[in-house]
Amino acid sequence: MSPIRTEKNLQSITTAHPDGVGGSPLRPDGILKVRGEFAYSSDLWHEDMLWGMALRSPHAHARILSIDTTGALTLPGVHAVMTHEDVPGAKFYGLEIHDQPALAFGKVRFQGEPVAIVAADHPETARRALDRIKVEYEVLPTLTTEEQCLHPETYGYVHEPHEYKADASGNVVHEQKVVSGLGVTDEVRATADVVVTGDYEVGMQDQAFLGPESGLAVPAEDGGIDLFVATQWLHVDREQIAPVLGLPEYKVRLTLAGVGGAFGGREDLSMQIHACLLAQRTGRPVKIVYSREESFFGHVHRHPARLSYEHGATRDGRLVYCEARIVLDGGAYASSSPAVVGNAASLGIGPYEVPNVNMLALALYSNNPSCGAMRGFGAVQACFAYETQMDKLAAALDMDPVELRRLNAVSQGSVMPTGQEIDAPAPVAELLRRVKARPLPPALDLTDLDLRDLPGALSNTSHGEGIVRGVGYAVGIKNVGFSEGFDDYSTARVRLEVIGGEPVAMVHTAMAEVGQGGVTVQGQIVRTELGVERVTIHPADTEVGSAGSTSASRQTYMTGGAVKLAAEAVRNELLALGRRRYGWTWNDLSLVGGKVVSASAGPLVPIADLLGDSAIDVTREHHHRPTVAFDKETGQGSGHVQYCFCAHRAVVDVDVELGLVKVVELAAVQDVGRAINPLSVVGQIQGGATQGLGLAVMEEIVVKDGKVLNPSFTDYLIPTILDTPPQPVEVLELADEHAPYGLRGVGEAPTLSSTPAVVAAIRQATGLALNRVPVRPEHLTGTGG
Repeated sequence: MSPIRTEKNLQSITTAHPDGVGGSPLRPDGILKVRGEFAYSSDLWHEDMLWGMALRSPHAHARILSIDTTGALTLPGVHAVMTHEDVPGAKFYGLEIHDQPALAFGKVRFQGEPVAIVAADHPETARRALDRIKVEYEVLPTLTTEEQCLHPETYGYVHEPHEYKADASGNVVHEQKVVSGLGVTDEVRATADVVVTGDYEVGMQDQAFLGPESGLAVPAEDGGIDLFVATQWLHVDREQIAPVLGLPEYKVRLTLAGVGGAFGGREDLSMQIHACLLAQRTGRPVKIVYSREESFFGHVHRHPARLSYEHGATRDGRLVYCEARIVLDGGAYASSSPAVVGNAASLGIGPYEVPNVNMLALALYSNNPSCGAMRGFGAVQACFAYETQMDKLAAALDMDPVELRRLNAVSQGSVMPTGQEIDAPAPVAELLRRVKARPLPPALDLTDLDLRDLPGALSNTSHGEGIVRGVGYAVGIKNVGFSEGFDDYSTARVRLEVIGGEPVAMVHTAMAEVGQGGVTVQGQIVRTELGVERVTIHPADTEVGSAGSTSASRQTYMTGGAVKLAAEAVRNELLALGRRRYGWTWNDLSLVGGKVVSASAGPLVPIADLLGDSAIDVTREHHHRPTVAFDKETGQGSGHVQYCFCAHRAVVDVDVELGLVKVVELAAVQDVGRAINPLSVVGQIQGGATQGLGLAVMEEIVVKDGKVLNPSFTDYLIPTILDTPPQPVEVLELADEHAPYGLRGVGEAPTLSSTPAVVAAIRQATGLALNRVPVRPEHLTGTGG
């Protein structure tokens, strides 16, 4: 569906090249993916390769007493069996804290933790070898609840105090406070006419990418390793892999293989170290491909959360204060929990002006599965809670819930609870106005039914009886890019030369294309800046500087910014060459349609003639403006580089007798700064909203006593095409002057607001409180909690 585009800035959304910035050219990988011809990492092959597999702990918490690999080593076809004793370098790695062993020793801390790895000449041989490894465990009590984790003096530690780099304060990975105004005191509370409170819970969501973790490690003649892998951040993978292998970084070379989805689940290492260790040991290429069940144990998930909120407001609806506490379950290892906590704390009040705030967010170590990055990154959990609070407050004040939000919405110039001023457009009130003004879908017509229009009716459970419609609204705020003082940058190399008589540009970055369309955007930027038709994208690898992670809605901003800088430098060199050669004095030169053009004198010379046999090759880094770390006790600081906002309206039909929900429509309005590729922008908004819909009504990894009960797509449910409603999207383009082309990150904000909007609609239809997601049928029929 094409977006409705509203231009309200001074930057033109037109482009001199139809496939440049502002256009929607076909994705270079799109046709191959649709036809099933795209090569993913699981398709990698080497004629001499072995197959690697990992033996994983069946226990969530246990002491390892012994490991006997004799039976596996004597199996014909097995080339290597490795335990922690065989790791040649560092024992530990980690995305932010090096607390995770490459292979477990002493203890296992979550179900599925790798204990040993094997390499064999056939995957079935490798599987049989795993069966022959004997591990003796002493099963230990698990720490899986907030009560247990916060009282280590009674229940014990996941990581012993001062062990490795674990937090010395116990089972707390990280905590962040935010205090603004007067805080929340009795005196502040007394100024509020209406107070609403709520306790909320968000279940553990999986990224549910379709391409399993996989890759191929190839030993090199220089003693190093070449790794071809599906990942989100090539350079940070290398930083973690090289010390474990006992190699300098320059001897570990990574190339991006085809990625079958990510959504944060590939930020952490999965099979990378194991494949490299086995290749290093055997001197043979080693391929690892996870099974679907292994994938559920092999990557991090969205943090489950418990949240408590209290809001006070005046009689006319003005927010006076908010006090909140957010507890995130980080699982056995830290992963990106510290940054997730920072986001939850700093964004946890929502896109509202609240003069007095007292917030505490923390993440805990537990013996549950490790949690880390997933689309929305700490802001998703908070958004469900604060938006539910807004609906509660509107009901208590007898106000329209959209008008209450608009009354308190932040705008450009507002100051966040962290003390940071929003210095770019923040059209929250306008987004809400527009999404509410959209025409509603037609009412359900029971006289002319299509069973596909009813919740659950395809299984002949209903013919329209017991169905109630509800409408709900929500809006969210998300940061863009890395925050809290992190030096966020990306590197791009652009080369311009003549091939076959035509000017051809080559772009080389380490950006991981995980489905977001970054390779398309790179080509659009170069066509815009250099006026050429042919642009080739070099495979992403570590032979060029880091592009950072494909996460935090940052790649178009950061790598797009780097490509823009490099292309501008190439253009400037080319024009300087022309001025030297031809003595041009015009200052209005540009590159259009393969020619150097003067706005006043017209076309001057073809680019190919000007370049001749020479080439211009430039590498540039793009850094966003600096951020600072939040103060530990007050949370004050300009921690984020950019904010993005999305508003949703959900329309649902609920069968109140069976507890079934059908989302009829999920409409969105989002400010994107500038739509570099309008079609991809709409796809990002609709895709993010669909993941939020999944969290609202079906997606949850069910964990009991540290054990995952549903590690498969049979039992872990994700929305299908039958669950995904029409999603009309309206795009606003209000330029952020600090960003390349005025753009704003897009991909995460719709994941925030879609979940509470869907639940708000269900709540309106049923009158139930619904303080937990996902909402299950038993929650709607009174048969469950």
